[in-house]
Amino acid sequence: MQIDVNPTRRSAHRGFREPAFAFAIALIFISSCSLGFAQVPPPNSDVANVRIGVLGLFHPRQLTISPPQGHALVVCAGDERIVLEHSSGVHTASVLLNGSEIVLQSGTRTVRAHGLTIAGRQNEPEDFVLAVPREIARHYRGTLEIRQSAGHLLAIVTMEVEIAVASIVAAENTTETPFEALKAQAVATRSYLVASHGRHYDFDFCDTTHCQFLREPPAPGTAAAMYTRSCAGRTHTPAELGLPEAAYPYYPVECKHCREHPVRWSSRISAEDAATLRSSNEAARLRAARHLGWNTIPSNDFIVKKENGQILVEGIGQGHGIGLCQSGAKAMAAEGADFRQILSHYYPNTTIITIHVDADPFSRQR
Repeated sequence: MQIDVNPTRRSAHRGFREPAFAFAIALIFISSCSLGFAQVPPPNSDVANVRIGVLGLFHPRQLTISPPQGHALVVCAGDERIVLEHSSGVHTASVLLNGSEIVLQSGTRTVRAHGLTIAGRQNEPEDFVLAVPREIARHYRGTLEIRQSAGHLLAIVTMEVEIAVASIVAAENTTETPFEALKAQAVATRSYLVASHGRHYDFDFCDTTHCQFLREPPAPGTAAAMYTRSCAGRTHTPAELGLPEAAYPYYPVECKHCREHPVRWSSRISAEDAATLRSSNEAARLRAARHLGWNTIPSNDFIVKKENGQILVEGIGQGHGIGLCQSGAKAMAAEGADFRQILSHYYPNTTIITIHVDADPFSRQR
């Protein structure tokens, strides 16, 4: 599925191939919404792949890389090549930052370089485990680049859009989420990935809620249990949150489930932290979230009041509230709505049409 532009009005065309859903068709999600919206990929852009900065929240100065059993990785550091494979007895590489230089250690070898690339034997995408020692380890499929940035190691995974969609949908939903809600989420996720390349200087997206929450790719036919976001009973327009009109074309819609079953939260913060916090201001919320933690101010619908010398923030919902509400989509699917009905509700004035697979730039078979 891809994004196209109406010849008389600019519109959002958000596309996808459902992760692990094995459909033999492509879907085009065509929006005839507000003028000046669409950020359509350049004609020569590689929209079949995305570059995602991973594990950046840990500001790592050390990383380890290893292949799963039965897989092999080739680490390139300048003119040096190191093969990581369990059968060879050398299957782990440690990467450390020493000033502006990267030090690679594997087995008896030590290599110094300004950057590393990691891929399969033929430079193809491969499975690998990337870890921040004593903090976190995650499994990815793609190619990996590591370089120095702002005093820490920057890890960038290039992966197929289809794998990114599957990983994001798995991370943002639970195993109880109905199939039709997952399909609707996949449409919205693929649309976002295709239309919003380049949100960061060095890569397209990060793996946090700033861009798209990303965890490990799910095993075929499964969805990892994480969490489901919710609106506050009504979705927002970008303008309501202080965002440019061109950033998203979505209309506000009522969400029956979240209106009847609101997710409420509260946090206590200092007066200093509250000084720059503004309700219905996504930029201010993101600044506070980066400083205080993503769960401290999880939505834009909140009030601020003083209590016992502290600032109490009370709110409803999770996330920015624009577009598809995952809790509402799950409820609609449970009541019998299919993914087309869910998308029509959350994205008014849109049409989904079926096209031939060979017209789809994402039709490559994995």
